[in-house]
Amino acid sequence: MTRKLFYDDAYQTSFNSEVVKKGIDDNSRNYIVLKETAFYPTGGGQPHDTGTINGKSVIDVEEVEGELRHYLEGPSTEMEAIVGHIDWNRRFDHMQQHAGQHLLTAVFEDQLGYKTKSFHLGKELSTIDLDTKTLTTEEIQKAEELTNQLILGNRPIHTKWIKDTEELLTYTLRKDLAVSENIRLVVIPEIDYNGCGGTHPKSTGEISALKILHIEKQKKLVRVHFVCGNRVLKQLNKKHEIIQKLSTQLSAPQEQLYVAVDRLLQTTKHLEEKVNELTTKTIQFEAKELFLKAEPLSEQFLVKGVFQDRPIDDLQNIAKDLVTNQSNLIVTLICKQQDKIQIVCACTDDVDINLNLVLKAVLPLIHGKGGGRPSFVQGGGESVLPSDELMKLVIETIKSTLT
Repeated sequence: MTRKLFYDDAYQTSFNSEVVKKGIDDNSRNYIVLKETAFYPTGGGQPHDTGTINGKSVIDVEEVEGELRHYLEGPSTEMEAIVGHIDWNRRFDHMQQHAGQHLLTAVFEDQLGYKTKSFHLGKELSTIDLDTKTLTTEEIQKAEELTNQLILGNRPIHTKWIKDTEELLTYTLRKDLAVSENIRLVVIPEIDYNGCGGTHPKSTGEISALKILHIEKQKKLVRVHFVCGNRVLKQLNKKHEIIQKLSTQLSAPQEQLYVAVDRLLQTTKHLEEKVNELTTKTIQFEAKELFLKAEPLSEQFLVKGVFQDRPIDDLQNIAKDLVTNQSNLIVTLICKQQDKIQIVCACTDDVDINLNLVLKAVLPLIHGKGGGRPSFVQGGGESVLPSDELMKLVIETIKSTLT
């Protein structure tokens, strides 16, 4: 079994060791097993370490069937004795996030009565899922404030290996353990006693700070998104950059951005109303223009129109306007958009025709799909036929259906 140096010293960033096994997994990834290692494997909500072994990048570390496997970028055939180097920035970031989670979990449970059901340490954000359906703004602020007080208190964090379950009775554990031997406790005196296999700093002060960013509901739980340590600064820098850009674009100081945004939204709403009004008038005008060119078709009249790069909504609205305000009318509209072509067919209630049959007959010609009511259908497919030619085929199908 590989000796896990990260449990002896989470701050160790380089080490020497020997390769005891080489292999390739089911996904054709090369891996080696070492006599001892400082690389932490994925587990307990915490991602794996990265770094190098003999200059080759370590892209993944997993514990599989009792083996601690180091997956390398490239073959490892010549490796026997090795020198490993840990990516310290990644390791320390994980230490900060994981320790911050311990404190945040303790505060939510001890001060607000909400137990943590799960924890995930992500690349950008970390999350805990709380056993509650709701979480108020006041509770979020309180939890954040109390957690940061514990961080500033610079309380010690240490680990302890427990030999037997009898010794466990001397500790008030936060949750039941999943193992009964080789138990590793993470202890923050008077705050948290928890079975945990992750890496942590020596004191809460090294967490630096914690910020809750937002929450979301997850079925019967509430998911809390947060960051600790250097990630707080990254979030602050990112938000500051965005605010600076918005301040310049809106010609408003930071304190007045919400006023400028509200004014912009009101203006946008007014313009959207005007655009909708003008669009409606344009649709009505186009419908009248098309109706003036209506052609006799058996005992009905046919309105047809060929368009280029128009949204399907426009075709639908033109057709609706025509069949709403006229009688004894069949409408066929076709629009080509790049490599796609769309069809809208409609008729007034006094026309005895099932346009679904028309569409069903035409769609295979363009490898298309569609459907609708007998009096109003739409469909689309590949632009394998010119619009004018497809229009002729649709009209011929309408004629054959009417007869």
